[in-house]
Amino acid sequence: MRRPYIDFMGNRKWLFLASSVVLAVAIGSLAFKGLTLGYEFKGGTKITLSGSTAVTLTEVRDAVVKANIVDGTVQTIGSGFIVRSTEPSATVAGRQAAEVATALGVAAADTQVSTIGPEWGAGITNAAMLALAVSIIAILLYVSIRFEYKMAVTGVVALVHDALITLGLYALLGRELTPNTVAALLTILGYSLYDTIVVFHRIRENTQSLTKKTFMSMANDSLNQVLARWINTGLSSLIPVVCLLIFGQDTLKDFAFALTIGLLSGAYSSVGVAAPLYAMWKEREPRYQALAKKFAAAK
Repeated sequence: MRRPYIDFMGNRKWLFLASSVVLAVAIGSLAFKGLTLGYEFKGGTKITLSGSTAVTLTEVRDAVVKANIVDGTVQTIGSGFIVRSTEPSATVAGRQAAEVATALGVAAADTQVSTIGPEWGAGITNAAMLALAVSIIAILLYVSIRFEYKMAVTGVVALVHDALITLGLYALLGRELTPNTVAALLTILGYSLYDTIVVFHRIRENTQSLTKKTFMSMANDSLNQVLARWINTGLSSLIPVVCLLIFGQDTLKDFAFALTIGLLSGAYSSVGVAAPLYAMWKEREPRYQALAKKFAAAK
């Protein structure tokens, strides 16, 4: 049976166009709508009401209003509810939670209150940004030493591509950004980098015997040589995450949603962004320019 052969390099303009459109939407969403930060980042209070199966969402919202909870939002979670607000005082938040629980008939043992001050939220935000920055720098250094700096740069471009698309979709849909999202983003970087490294490794192997075709043609062959592995790896990673997104609880769904988007974007960016950019950059080197002129003249 003949294996399928996809002309990734020949269609790179269309791949870049698709990425540009999606990135424009993502960046536009981030610029005009902005991210909805969870209370963990901006500070506030989270009230968890568990074991309240007989209570409706409307009743919880009414109780939140009566308790004078400012900017209170209600989210269902399993057999209970989560109420989030911007209240910075643990004392006030405790009193409000007690009023809500009493109004709904929820026992004190089934009511949990956690409050995070603005300073703590700022610390979490700074830590998250630091983790992302350090991970990108570490990736640049590792790939530069293990392979070459051109692979490192184009690989990081693909990672930024994936992160922007994931965050842009969060902004577009108005989903709340939580520490789970940050954890998912860091996980996405690992998955995306793995796919990209697999492609780069095959290109580097094929470069050693490159004499009878252009670098672009060789890179295209390399992508097709790892195509089956690329598909199998992507599917095996995506299937459990999608199941978690469908059947998991709300807190797990938040993590799974970011992972699903990131895995799809990461699988695409390794063959649709990183590899074409790298091949175009390498073809500017004198050796590969000569090969391109030679085989272009032979056609």
